[in-house]
Formats: sequence, C-alpha cells, structure tokens
Amino acid sequence: MHPSSSTGDTTPSLIIIGHGMAAQKLLEQLVALSPDRQLPWAVTVIGEEPHLPYNRIQLSPLLAGETQADDLISQQADWFSLHGITRISGDPACQIDRAARCVETASGRRIPYQRLVIATGSRPALPLPLPAHLPQALDANDWPPGLMGFRDLRDVEQMQAACRTGAGHDGNALVIGGGLLGLEAAEGLRKGGLEVTLLQRSERLMNRQLDDVAAGLLEQELSERGLEIITDAHLEQWLETPAGRITGVRLKDGRELHAGLTIAATGIRPEITLARAAGLACQRAVQVDGHLLTSDPHIHALGECCEVEGETFGLIEPIWAQIEVLARHLLEQATPPYRNAPLATRLKVSGIDLYSCGELMPHPTDEVLVYQDHALGDYRRLLLRDERLVGVVLYGDVSAGNALFEALKAGTPLTEIRDDLLLMPAQALAQLDETPSGPPNDPGGRATHQNTASQHPDRDTTPDTFEEAA
Repeated sequence: MHPSSSTGDTTPSLIIIGHGMAAQKLLEQLVALSPDRQLPWAVTVIGEEPHLPYNRIQLSPLLAGETQADDLISQQADWFSLHGITRISGDPACQIDRAARCVETASGRRIPYQRLVIATGSRPALPLPLPAHLPQALDANDWPPGLMGFRDLRDVEQMQAACRTGAGHDGNALVIGGGLLGLEAAEGLRKGGLEVTLLQRSERLMNRQLDDVAAGLLEQELSERGLEIITDAHLEQWLETPAGRITGVRLKDGRELHAGLTIAATGIRPEITLARAAGLACQRAVQVDGHLLTSDPHIHALGECCEVEGETFGLIEPIWAQIEVLARHLLEQATPPYRNAPLATRLKVSGIDLYSCGELMPHPTDEVLVYQDHALGDYRRLLLRDERLVGVVLYGDVSAGNALFEALKAGTPLTEIRDDLLLMPAQALAQLDETPSGPPNDPGGRATHQNTASQHPDRDTTPDTFEEAA
C-alpha cells in the first residue's frame, strides 16, 4: 500500500469500516503476513456494535444454551494495542468523503485514509413490507416491537429475554424462514421453552440445499422435537396492536398466526448504504474485481457487502478466500485474484447432521445415485455427470462430506470407484487417491488428483454459515 500526499498526510494508513467476522479475520491475516507480525502502516477499524469482535456463527449455540457469550470473543482489547490497531466501537461510520479520503463517524470524528476497506456486512431482509403507517425500516433497529432478525448479540439477548418471560407471557414465537438461520433460531427458541411455529414459503425446508427426501427427514425430526412447521406458507399481512406492535402474520389462505415474538429469517440484504452514498458502483452489493477493488482505486469491499461477477456471499468459505487475496494485495504480495467456486452447507442444529454441496437439481442425462437406511436415518444422494460428481446431499451420516466436496471441486473422474462410491464414499475416494497414476499424457493413466480431504477423513474443513436465504 503506497503512501499518497493528496490529503496532506504522507503516513500510509488503512481504515476498515465494519468490525464483524470478516474485518477481524482480515486484521489477523494482515498481522500474520506482515514481517515480524508488525503492520507496516497505521490501521483503524470502525465497528457499529459496542462489543469486542465475536464469532457470529456461534450465535445459534449461544441461543440454544450450548455456549457462553464470553466464549464468542475473537480477540481481547490488548491484541489490538499490541499490533498498533486503533479500534473504534459503538461509533459507526456515517460518511465516506472520497475527495478528501476521509471517513466520518456518527460522533463527528474525521479519520483520513490512504486505503479503505468496506466490510459492512448485511442486514436481515424483511419478508413482507411493514404496515403503511409505520416508517420505512432502514435496518433491523427500525423494525417495530415484536418483530426482529437474528444477526447479532443484541438479537440473542432479546430472544433469551423472551424465553425467560414467555415471549411477553404468550409463550409462543413465530419464525419466518425455513433456511439455515430460521431453523437454528426456531430450535434455539424451542430449547428456551417457547412454543415455536416455523413458516417456510417453499414446499420443503432448506429448498436451496436439500431434495424432497432429505427435507422430509429434517421436517420429521424437527416436528418430533416439538416444532410446528408450516410449508408452502405465503404471507399476506402483519398482525399488529393499535400501538404498532407486531403480533404475528396473516397468510394468503386466511389463517392468522399470533405470537408474542416474530423472528424474520428470510435472507439478507448487503449493507451498502455508505458505499452507494459515496458514489461507488453498486448493484445488489458493492461491485469489486478479483482483488476486491471497487470503482474507486483507493477503496476495497469485502464479504457480504460485496459482489464478484454478480455473485454475493453469505458463507464463510468464499469470504475467507477473499480475505487471503485482499490481505496479500494490501501488503503488495503477489496473489492470484479471487474466483467464485462451489460451496458446501452444513446445518448447525444440535443432533441433526446434514451436508449439501454442488447442484441440487439433476440434468436429464445425469446419473442419480441414492442410498437410504431407514433404521439409522441415513440418506445420501449423489449426482454424476460424465462420471464426475456435480451434486451431493447427505443426511444422518455426513462423514464423507468433505471428501465428496473436494472431489466435486476438483472434477475428479470417478469411473474406477463407481460401484463403491455410494455405499462407501470416503473409502472409495481414499482408494482412488492411493492408486498409482500414469504419465500425465498417458491415456491409460489413472486420475492424478490428490484428494486431501479423503486422505484425512477426520479433518473438519466444512464451512459454517454467516447466513443463507430461505
């Protein structure tokens, strides 16, 4: 990162707007890649929340009572001072002055930068417009009482309080959205003692990751635990009190569902208010190139608030890959550009294991391999196209998930293990890796791809989620 004198300050400086998981991981990667772990320039990170950085993936276990809030903290305050990083928390950035290369915070601070990284993440999306007499919500903090998202520590604190008070003495909660986040919120509230109804617009849960069979198994398990699940549920109107408190929803089929607390978990929208106001090129999110550079040569964007080749992000794996590229780029170290790649999904509900990656819907010429053990509750479906894996759905036994994902990403030819792939996928892939390979141009040679995940079946490389739209 070269210094610039256009602002009158020749000291190179980096500002990161947002202090979520992506921003914190970027800081840690910059430190790890710097000589002697000392950053070569001043860094300031500006956070909206008043907390130390924390692992948002663990909000679901926190809600479910499986971990403590202190266990979510990523770094203590002394880590920042040790590495010369200025941390501003609870004072969000409110303006980017590109001409002066300066960021202004809500309290009026003006901080100059030579490079700026926008890592503002996303906000929960409303599944239905608010009643006309209510002001338009700019973010989750503007939602009326009785309605909330599931995105940060404050949300968890409010949900835990609702569990303690019986959701305002009604004792029930409504969760809208049958994707990953909705399922985790519903199960956490159920474990907290509330009667929970889950609404899913699609005809099956997790419709973007699971086929009918796996989704049916998931719904059966959750129903047996005590969740009421309504699929093919289309919202028509919020129910509210005269004072404007949300008390549930009316469906298009006329049913009214009342609740003391309503959670909206129907996806996310990238938080690009600052970027758009600053005149940066935006579509659904801030547009960046393979080195996460925006339309301004001094500004980068990262994570849920950016888009690469029209694709936005809600899972950890691609964002971690972006961080690796951006950290090296800022430190002027050679790095290939970021490229979009296939993703894997694993559900984080206690006692339920499922794994999905690649394509969900088969092409007419695809080979569909299916195995199901009703007694054990295991199910797997593999999609093969030209003897290569293009889609995986696992329920119950997901131990082969990482190995299958690696084979899918690599496009490994699977002809030689076709007969064993369905019943013993991890072992079959490990056997393939151990097969001696012929010369690279020998048409009779074996596959040369080395599948590291199947060589180490116990290694957990499964990405968790930031969020997944329902």
